[in-house]
Amino acid sequence: MTSTTTRNKTDTQRDGILAPGNRAPDFTLKASSGGETISLSDFRGQPVILAFYPADWSPVCGDQLALYNQVLPEFERYNAQLLGISVDSVWSHKAYAESRNLKFPLLADFHPKGAVGRLYGAYDEETGEEARDLFVIDGDGVIRWSHHSPWGINPGAAGILSALDELEQTNDGEARS
Repeated sequence: MTSTTTRNKTDTQRDGILAPGNRAPDFTLKASSGGETISLSDFRGQPVILAFYPADWSPVCGDQLALYNQVLPEFERYNAQLLGISVDSVWSHKAYAESRNLKFPLLADFHPKGAVGRLYGAYDEETGEEARDLFVIDGDGVIRWSHHSPWGINPGAAGILSALDELEQTNDGEARS
């Protein structure tokens, strides 16, 4: 089986994280730009990467988001939109994105706290934060890949890029050149 239909065998999936094959729940959240709202359905027809993460300003999250900012051109080659999501406020996201020169939106799952994270199984009730969970969603709104990274572990971008490549191959019927 491929990662578009099953979880990565090396995953340490938590109970409840949405698995590939499920329809991605739609949502609307405020973005780091201050007043703009972004909905998942705004990106229908193109792949979307959801990167849930615990908190702005934390060392591992900082490394993870900086890496995604560096590989953003690779994600864009697949026409994929990256969205970072945590329970931090819009104002925290705005300051954080500006300080790190992030070129992708950070969305505030702030009120009600963790509501979108709960839909995806990415909210951790014990810590009151989003877990470090990743999802690649196809243009039809179906989750094609999901990954849970243990606390304190940067999941990197290789899994996301592999999922996007596999999704493109499935859609095009041919390998990327």
